[in-house]
Amino acid sequence: MRAFIKEKTERIRNNRVVNGIHLYSFGLLRRMYDWVLSWAYSKYSSLALFILAFCESFFFPVPPDVLLMSLSISRPKKAWFYALICSLGSIIGAFGGFLIGYLFYETIGASIIAALGYGPEFIKVGAMFNENAFIAILTAAFTPIPFKVFTIAAGVWKVSLSTLFLASLIGRSGRFFLIGGLIYFFGPRIKTFIDKYFNLLTIIFFVLVGLGFYLIQFLI
Repeated sequence: MRAFIKEKTERIRNNRVVNGIHLYSFGLLRRMYDWVLSWAYSKYSSLALFILAFCESFFFPVPPDVLLMSLSISRPKKAWFYALICSLGSIIGAFGGFLIGYLFYETIGASIIAALGYGPEFIKVGAMFNENAFIAILTAAFTPIPFKVFTIAAGVWKVSLSTLFLASLIGRSGRFFLIGGLIYFFGPRIKTFIDKYFNLLTIIFFVLVGLGFYLIQFLI
């Protein structure tokens, strides 16, 4: 296993850009963010939220929180319903990430990790799983740490499905229902703040991701 991971690490480190475009470049990320928000005005908004949450669990870089917030702001009384849809999509998507890591890491998983630029962190996740896989996945599910890295890694390191499910259920539901509750009480002010300070928040996001990967090692 160590030889396998070492080989994949080198491949990931040498392929952090896909077709010359890093998926976390500010311009591309901003366009993706705006595209995600555009679904809030569609009659298929609930389905879009489910699909976004599903895909974000194993490859899509924009978190479903942004669409969840927009929909909840437009229909505050349905905030809990949207939180439920988002939670279900994300939890089911976690198994998609597991499947990629378990069966298709060489053909699909490694490319996703490389495109997102999380090669070194991906290797650290394996060590975290050896200590306490439940805490590691739970922390990633609830915090800004990229959940997709952990779901794919869960398949590579063969974490039990029950551990993946329980940690995802608690972490993802806790996160999205918390957002739904905040929107219910504070409304449009949160979205206005995000739109105004998007670039700053993006930088803070990456700082939190880095700190999260560092601090999680002390939790396990």
